[in-house]
Amino acid sequence: MDAGTTLLGSLLACAGVLGAAVVAYLGKRGENALTGYSSLTEKLQAERDRLERQVAERDSRISELSTLHTADQSEIARLRLDIHRMGGTS
Repeated sequence: MDAGTTLLGSLLACAGVLGAAVVAYLGKRGENALTGYSSLTEKLQAERDRLERQVAERDSRISELSTLHTADQSEIARLRLDIHRMGGTS
């Protein structure tokens, strides 16, 4: 082998090592990005679940208050009828 072939082989080996290093670096960056994305997704899902629970609790409270309001309106109507029957004005 002559010096040119040896030099060419060394340069190709060096390029291979540098290429492998670049691939490893980019792979690690991709892995870190994927881990960050997964973490963000989990946080968003937890936040969504928390907000869904809050909305369900508020809907339940609104339903309860609506029932109470209907009962109050019925009681008011009954009392007005009693006042009217007793000769009063409502």
